[in-house]
Amino acid sequence: MAFLPDESRSLPPPPLLNKGSVWLGFVGWLSALADNAFNQRPVLRAGVHRQILLASLGYFVGYHLLKRTEYVHAKVDREMFEYVRHHPLDFQTATG
Repeated sequence: MAFLPDESRSLPPPPLLNKGSVWLGFVGWLSALADNAFNQRPVLRAGVHRQILLASLGYFVGYHLLKRTEYVHAKVDREMFEYVRHHPLDFQTATG
């Protein structure tokens, strides 16, 4: 993907069925239904190819947005643990 650096390849891929991809796939399908309703076509029966296309597009976008989110969170975690490793005196546990 164009907006992920090469270091993101070391992360495991997200599951195919995840909350982001399913949700955006559903939103894509609903947008096709809304387009049918606004243009006064039969909502479920007209443009089935468009419904499949927009649901697939939403699923694809949701998958890659989740992949980017996981990369950003992993990068923040890595930076935070590196900071803690370099500053052990700031993160001592309280004893006593």
